Amino acid sequence: MFGLIGHLTSLEHAQAVARDLGYPEYADQGLDFWCSAPPQIVDTITVTSVTGQKIEGQYVESCFLPEMLATRRIKAATRKILNAMAHAQKHGINITALGGFSSIIFENFNLEQFRQVRNIKLEFERFTTGNTHTAYIICQQVEKASKQVGIELSKATVAVCGATGDIGSAVCRWLDTKTDAKELLLIARNPERLQQLQDELGRGKIMSLEEALPQADIVVWVASMPKGMEIDPAVLKQPCLLIDGGYPKNLAIKIRHPSVYVLNGGIVEHSLDIDWKIMSIVNMDVPARQLFACFAESMLLEFEKLYTNFSWGRNRITVEKMEQIGHVSKKHGFRPLLV
Repeated sequence: MFGLIGHLTSLEHAQAVARDLGYPEYADQGLDFWCSAPPQIVDTITVTSVTGQKIEGQYVESCFLPEMLATRRIKAATRKILNAMAHAQKHGINITALGGFSSIIFENFNLEQFRQVRNIKLEFERFTTGNTHTAYIICQQVEKASKQVGIELSKATVAVCGATGDIGSAVCRWLDTKTDAKELLLIARNPERLQQLQDELGRGKIMSLEEALPQADIVVWVASMPKGMEIDPAVLKQPCLLIDGGYPKNLAIKIRHPSVYVLNGGIVEHSLDIDWKIMSIVNMDVPARQLFACFAESMLLEFEKLYTNFSWGRNRITVEKMEQIGHVSKKHGFRPLLV
């Protein structure tokens, strides 16, 4: 059985969907209450591959909310993720994906040091961040969607915001080795990591976001931010492709310009309907078919009986592993969401 550990996009979102998730008593509660709420399995899932194979899974709502990071409730946030992992393991789930901020919190706060959660010793091989599949899908979106909107990759400048993160660095490696993208612009907060990435790639210009946006034909946004930000379309090239790979989505979707294309990054479409309710609750456009690529990774590992933490640690994603998960993704009927 596969598992998905997820969270909602905001306190307002959590209050609005609490009844749909099965705990109506949470609907009128504030952030302090959600900080102490336990994880719960709120959905049972059936996925059928185009090969005919069928698998079962469960969705674990962690009750983490991005406001916990924005208001410095770090202990509450870390406790949420560890408790959700223990909950998944206790229920016998073989491979569980850490969705959204779950994996970011695990990495940034070094939760690997807290292996014991009450009476459960966490077995980390039962968990995957899903970042390898997410990075692969974002790269497919860059390659395929650029053609759709009339941007020639061999002449294009691609800005990667969050370039030194796990997903961002993997996207840079793929674009460097597997495409003929003309120029890479590297954007991140940590100058030392940016320099290391530039040295590894042997290319790429280190820039601020303000410098990069007017030069970029394609912007890949994979920075982790509890709150979103707005981009003035007037500073962008036309045409311009914005791929928002964050969760919650970081780029304001108010951008309404005929030559600026905003694509939900890291989203896959399945060829067959998936029996679940959770993607309706997180407002996916086609909830029976569309899902986060990180969640799909745990499904793929279950289909293949690869019970291992396929994506784990920071900046360990190789192009070879992206190709491997990409092959399996196609095999079982997943494809990247396009414009």
